[in-house]
Order: sequence, then C-alpha cells, then structure tokens
Amino acid sequence: MPFMLVHNKVRDFGKWMPFFDRNESVRKAGGSKSAQVFQSIEDPTDVFILFEWDSAESARKFSSSDELKKDQAGVIGNPHMHLPKEVQKNKA
Repeated sequence: MPFMLVHNKVRDFGKWMPFFDRNESVRKAGGSKSAQVFQSIEDPTDVFILFEWDSAESARKFSSSDELKKDQAGVIGNPHMHLPKEVQKNKA
C-alpha cells in the first residue's frame, strides 16, 4: 500500500488535532486507509503524519485538493509531503 509522509508546523497542537480528527471521513472518502500522527519531542508544534492510501494516485489527488488549501486550523506555511515506498520491514 502506498504511504504519504506529511510534515506540518502548527500554531497550537491542541487546536489542530481535533480539526484533523473531524476530517477523517473526508480522508477516508479520498482513499486514506490509516493515519498515524507524530509530534516532535523537542517541539510539540512540529507534526508528522504517516498515511496509508489505497493508491499513489489517491494520495497525489488528496495532496492537491481544495480541502488542503483551506485554513488547516493553524498550519503554518505549506505542508511538506513525500510519497515514500516501503522497501523493507524488519521485526526489530
């Protein structure tokens, strides 16, 4: 399954996270299968999201959607998006 790694800076994580949660249905309708949210230990406004998508096409479509162009509850600047492919997965 394709992945998308998104890096955001947010003004206030406590305000951003509920916004992210409320938009789960929009992401699912667009082909998102799962999302893991990570916060930097050093800076709680530094956020990373690892998505799994049904296809790379769906991930690309989402990354250029009008939904992302709207105010994203305090996202600072433009998100950095990457489409990595899994090469190997180890158990440890």
